[in-house]
Amino acid sequence: MSLLRYYVAEARNGLLHEFQYRVTAFIGLIGFLIEPVVYLAVWRSVAIAQGGAVGDYGLSDLTGYYIAWSLVRAMNLALNPYAWEWRIRGGRLNEFLIRPVHPFHRDFAFFAGQKPIWIVMALPLAAIMWLTFRPDLSFSPFGLLAFSIAIWFAFTMRHMVLFLLGSVNFWTTRTSALFELNVALELMLSGRLVPMSLMPEWVQRVSNFLPFRWTFQFPIEAVIGRLDNTQILFGLGVQVAWILGLTLLIRLVWGRAIKRYTAVGG
Repeated sequence: MSLLRYYVAEARNGLLHEFQYRVTAFIGLIGFLIEPVVYLAVWRSVAIAQGGAVGDYGLSDLTGYYIAWSLVRAMNLALNPYAWEWRIRGGRLNEFLIRPVHPFHRDFAFFAGQKPIWIVMALPLAAIMWLTFRPDLSFSPFGLLAFSIAIWFAFTMRHMVLFLLGSVNFWTTRTSALFELNVALELMLSGRLVPMSLMPEWVQRVSNFLPFRWTFQFPIEAVIGRLDNTQILFGLGVQVAWILGLTLLIRLVWGRAIKRYTAVGG
């Protein structure tokens, strides 16, 4: 119960932080959300040039995909692994370590509290994209419910992955290549750059066994109606399995990483 109260308090801090700096947050969000607009414009052009479809995605499917993509992208924002280098080298981590709560919970709750602001700011862009391109899509109540759950699971998974990447800084500060590799893999294997069904078959098979696809494409396909109820339940189960596995991995890595921490700060 005390952890729950901590989550509520820290989430409130995150919410108030974003509300206080809402103009800065809006500018940052616009930068992130330019990405789906560009992708949508490119792939619609390709689809039109090919007679109205790319692979198994028609114009409406592509439009719905990238509209949902914009909401998933806003939801998936988490602490950048580079922040850990700053915390460790400057001794900023000390203030987290003296608290009785694991630093993971602090960051997770803080970013979770920011989500309502980010989603509210992302909705107008999604509405503009919808009114501009008018996709012909239908949404099932089960798909909408699954989407509302899956985006939280996706945020949890992505936050965990980035937390583990940030922990690498306890061993070395030369982590830029590793972080950039993660970004490249996420772009190629998550459905973030292009729907996975348009990728080569071997890439699709690889993506099934990595977390990236389940943090981006799965929530999107669940809400735009490309998955049946059985596939949606399977996807939610995969997300839960990843969360449990990443939880165990964080416990293992953090216990060893913190023993290497020697910064004292100023």
